[in-house]
Amino acid sequence: MKITRQKHAKKHISFYKYNFRFREPFQVLLDGTFCQAALRNKIQIREQLPGYLAGATQLCTTRCVLKELESLGKELYGAKLIAQRFQVRNCSHFKDPVSGSACLLSMLEEGNPHHYFIATQDQDLGKKVKKRAGVPLLFIIQNTMVLDKPSAKSVEFVQAMQASQLVPEHQKQSIVHLKEEQGLRKDSEPKRRKRKRTGGPNPLSCLKKKKKGQVAPVSSAAKKKRKRKRNQGQLEAAQPVQQCVEA
Repeated sequence: MKITRQKHAKKHISFYKYNFRFREPFQVLLDGTFCQAALRNKIQIREQLPGYLAGATQLCTTRCVLKELESLGKELYGAKLIAQRFQVRNCSHFKDPVSGSACLLSMLEEGNPHHYFIATQDQDLGKKVKKRAGVPLLFIIQNTMVLDKPSAKSVEFVQAMQASQLVPEHQKQSIVHLKEEQGLRKDSEPKRRKRKRTGGPNPLSCLKKKKKGQVAPVSSAAKKKRKRKRNQGQLEAAQPVQQCVEA
């Protein structure tokens, strides 16, 4: 079972690394409920979590979480001691502290730019975290830590990003403008090629071939012209003979 859990965790971490650029050391924000569950189940968070995530980790919390644990009294004194060992990240509630769950949720800015993991046993906080894309969720079941599978919101975000649906409108216009400048934009309607129509046979090929030795017929006008030339030639030949006789 331990090997199976680590395989699933490795698969989920690869999803966040590839699609949301998570890098080591992984930053894990913990609340009081997670620290209390770890104390109850004898889980050494600092020693066991890097092995489970297969990478270096930075465990951190906020002042609001520490204030909340302090206000809850002796019952959560052990969880408070555990949380005090972690790095304290600055939140926007320095003067007016809020609940631990509200504070951790406020640390997740749009798109989770700091790449936080959220470690909590609060189910309401877990549901709100799942509504944000790119936020891994850690919780404890019995005596083991579990990295939840990517939420439906994260999967939808990745699918939309792959389909290029998240490109802002101004970027689309700039891309079109650059294509026009570089002459890479294609015409909206491609030119259609004219189809060659099948015509009739070549009229020259339909002529009958002349047989060898066959003389082409001579027209009547050509015959008359030849006869006239012949008569003129005879008259011209007869005139010098007559002149000799007369002499």
